[in-house]
Amino acid sequence: MKFIDLSHQFESGMPGFKIKNDNGTYTTHTVKIHPFLTHEQTKHRYQNKASFEITEITFQTSIGTYLDSPFHRFPEKRDISQINLEEVILSGLIIPVHNKEPSEIVDLEDIPKDILAKDFEGKAILFNFNWSKYWGKEQYFDYPFISEKLIRFLIQKKVKLVGVDTINIDGQKNLSRPAHTMFLEKDILIVENLTNLESP
Repeated sequence: MKFIDLSHQFESGMPGFKIKNDNGTYTTHTVKIHPFLTHEQTKHRYQNKASFEITEITFQTSIGTYLDSPFHRFPEKRDISQINLEEVILSGLIIPVHNKEPSEIVDLEDIPKDILAKDFEGKAILFNFNWSKYWGKEQYFDYPFISEKLIRFLIQKKVKLVGVDTINIDGQKNLSRPAHTMFLEKDILIVENLTNLESP
């Protein structure tokens, strides 16, 4: 059996969401990783017989490759702590959609018919836009996304999880966030910021 890591490396300064402030400026979320105590600082505590480093990590959720639980959208629904490991270890399908431009909608008609004919029930459906190549670049923040028609199709097919190699499964301009709303309402989990989808 071959395992492929589909997550971005978690590191200090990695890209995160850009949130527009009321005054028109942006706050960029990221990760800060630094020593809380160093080996040099701890030596005297052990009379120079041992030393240890303790690292401090500060970050927001929804950064790097991450899983959205239903609670992310609906406060009354279950959160990450209530998701069982078996729910995210799934058979899956990778859907290649490499020909889309920034902010372009991917519709049901864009999916190859041989893929649409497959059994989707209980599977992880991962969209490969080939967008992780822009990770760490400004282009990453303007991305293609799936249509409401395609969202409804996936729900009808009883998928268990939907993933994308973009920063968000929803388009930036649709404030109703249909993918997050419709999937998470049905307890269909979402993974964003995937990478290495060319590898399987």
